[in-house]
Amino acid sequence: MRTVMMSLAASLLMTTAAPVFANDSVTEIAKDPAQWGMQLGQYDGSRYSKLDKINKDNVGDLQVAWTFSTGVLRGHEGSPLVVDNVMYVHTPFPNTVYALDLNEDGKILWKYQPQQNPDVIGVMCCDTVNRGVAYADGMVFLHQADTTLVALDAKTGEVKWSVQNGDPAKGETNTATVTIVKDKVLVGISGGEYGVRGHMTAYNIADGSMAWRAYSTGPDEDMLVDPEKTMVLGKPIGANSSLDSWEGDQWQIGGGTTWGWTTYDPELNLVYYGTGNPSTWNPSQRPGDNKWSMTIMARDPDTGMAKWFYQKTPHDEWDFDGVNENILADQEIDGQMRKILVNFDRNGFGYTLDRETGELLVAEKYDPQVNWATEVDMDKDSETYGRPQVVAEYSTEQNGEDTNTTGVCPAALGSKDQQPASYSPDTGLFYVPTNHVCMDYEPFRVSYAAGQPYVGATLSMFPAPDSHGGMGNFIAWDATKGEIKWSLPEQFSVWSGAMATAGGVVFYGTLEGYLKAVDAETGDELYKFKTPSGIIGNVFTYEHDGKQFVGVLSGIGGWAGIGLAAGLTNANDGLGAVGGYAALSDYTALGGQLTVFTVPE
Repeated sequence: MRTVMMSLAASLLMTTAAPVFANDSVTEIAKDPAQWGMQLGQYDGSRYSKLDKINKDNVGDLQVAWTFSTGVLRGHEGSPLVVDNVMYVHTPFPNTVYALDLNEDGKILWKYQPQQNPDVIGVMCCDTVNRGVAYADGMVFLHQADTTLVALDAKTGEVKWSVQNGDPAKGETNTATVTIVKDKVLVGISGGEYGVRGHMTAYNIADGSMAWRAYSTGPDEDMLVDPEKTMVLGKPIGANSSLDSWEGDQWQIGGGTTWGWTTYDPELNLVYYGTGNPSTWNPSQRPGDNKWSMTIMARDPDTGMAKWFYQKTPHDEWDFDGVNENILADQEIDGQMRKILVNFDRNGFGYTLDRETGELLVAEKYDPQVNWATEVDMDKDSETYGRPQVVAEYSTEQNGEDTNTTGVCPAALGSKDQQPASYSPDTGLFYVPTNHVCMDYEPFRVSYAAGQPYVGATLSMFPAPDSHGGMGNFIAWDATKGEIKWSLPEQFSVWSGAMATAGGVVFYGTLEGYLKAVDAETGDELYKFKTPSGIIGNVFTYEHDGKQFVGVLSGIGGWAGIGLAAGLTNANDGLGAVGGYAALSDYTALGGQLTVFTVPE
């Protein structure tokens, strides 16, 4: 390790006299629209590309340029990266990584195959997905299913360093990508269905040593909060804010895992991410607000100290994980330009906050079928300011243990799960892949045992009643007003990450396997092509030899496709998703393929 670090330091000194940090390399790559250097496109999470050679006038002429088989089945989430004419492709478990030379027709430059204990598959909640690699300073970073974080030499695939971020024996696993900020790698953890206590951890990019770890629950010092300076809705968080919201030591197995996305504002020097559901799913076993599960967190990436929190679903009763991406934009609200953060939560509300202060600006339903709450209280003088107003009929706690609460909308997988939305500065609109699914939810008492499921509820899912007949919509959203501008119905949930471009086109994929291109202004469909398997991957774009390409991974799986991916047939399996998506097997089959498109000259 010492030899590797000395050679790395020497190479940096030879290239420049000034210090080089990951922030510099990632930022420079993001400035070049010909490359796709981050899973979310840019630090702001907009998934927007300035490329416009493929546009609304010619996108109808798209053709398949080339394909690549990953050699792995199960759900393919995330996307490849493209840096310096090399494409880095990842797979679900066992998390193989390929480096493909775009100058030589996708020749495999190297292949990394981690050796992981297959037992980790048994403790992964909702398929063996992985949301991709990250790139910085000539290294590719992979957070494996078994929570091993590895730094690979981008030219050779050689392991520079590795570190263990969790313990699969306790149910700690990983499905998320990592985020590089300055000289640190930010890493979350999965396992909320196993009573895992969530945390965000920063490792030093140079050698993998831990810089800081911030837990989602527990004592203030564990969570890296200052009771007087960390704010919530404009007020200091106060001492013991988390401890006082749990019964006894339930916070130790309280969930709040961090398996979603992280975004970053370099000017404010704040990172933003969400925390997941509290454990168990039976709300009667954990009275209180269960802070800080279900929370948007803003932190200083250098120290990990929290600046502000906002809890979207206090005392969650429906498994409305709060980990979805926080997209950063600058927009005018009530005549004033604001630095906003936009979040489309699983609970069905679209939130707009001031990302500097955490002030709540807008909170409206982005799916009209949402019924578990009437609204979010926006009266700053109210005792329930910022809280959703729960409808008693759909309260699983009020109805009690061993009682089936029926017709809750949305289902536990949310009006949107982790599939990332996109933002176009050209239209000022957010493009959101959504689920249109409801559920029946019956909580029951469960005991905690490390490494064993700690769910405590039985679910069944079904399409939202009195809807267009499908299980998904692709919508355009005005975050300044909290309004849907247009909505496209889909037969199944839209589980693919969207991408908007300067060409006036928005791309997304469907569970049946279609790549679709629509007009960013009107939503009119401009193109579609059916790939070999259902799409739960995220669309990306890049330029090579003067031509623009658009690509997407197909390979059915994830929570929505877990029945197909894992061969499950019982309707209540997959935490209720198997029955809800039973018809999916009539339209697609297992796969693992990258499909790349372009407009022929």
